[in-house]
Amino acid sequence: MDASNVELINELLDKDVEIREKIKDEVNEFDKKTRTLCGLLNKIHSTPSDQIPALLTTVHPVLDSCRDTSAAIAELIPPNQCWRWKDMWTNSLRNAVFAATMVHYLESGSLLTLARVGELLGIKEEWSDRFTLSAEDYLHGLINLVNELSRLAVNSVTLGNFEEPIKISTFVKDLFAGFAMLNLKNDALRRRYDSLKYDIKKIEEVVYDVSLRKLAPSAKASAAVHGASA
Repeated sequence: MDASNVELINELLDKDVEIREKIKDEVNEFDKKTRTLCGLLNKIHSTPSDQIPALLTTVHPVLDSCRDTSAAIAELIPPNQCWRWKDMWTNSLRNAVFAATMVHYLESGSLLTLARVGELLGIKEEWSDRFTLSAEDYLHGLINLVNELSRLAVNSVTLGNFEEPIKISTFVKDLFAGFAMLNLKNDALRRRYDSLKYDIKKIEEVVYDVSLRKLAPSAKASAAVHGASA
């Protein structure tokens, strides 16, 4: 190997190290924000339903600040090198997806689309070759959402909110039906999708208990209707 070739390779290696360190700094910042988001959202399990809106007002500023981090990371990635570096921020991005979809569910009871999550996190279409939200990362974030909702179904009953498990059950079953229509070839994603069955079973057990005891308003109404028609 001649000297000029060695020098070129050393320059390329040094450049990679420099880029990696800069990306690492921004990803660490991203990770701090997503940990804060997850910590704040964990409070939903001990917060009465009428106090959830106030809790979410503390979450929104942190979620909005993720846009700055997205822009900072995208600025560092050379053109057409997204897939070379994306493993560095994958976990943080999936946690951000979870946070965004959980906030939206708590506010509206509906699912946030992949495109809308990208907008909330400030991910622009023109960054597709540098920093993007893939379908795989979005789906992993949704699985995290279901995992957390199965916990919420249990804890909401403890807090006296007997209607919430029924709402969660309807939402999660609809989401699971959507997953069932996808052609999941990624092994890790497929395994995590299969694990959703345990979350659904857990939620169904809570709903069954609430319905059996006629604790939820909808369960009481249903019982009254059936009683009147008998």
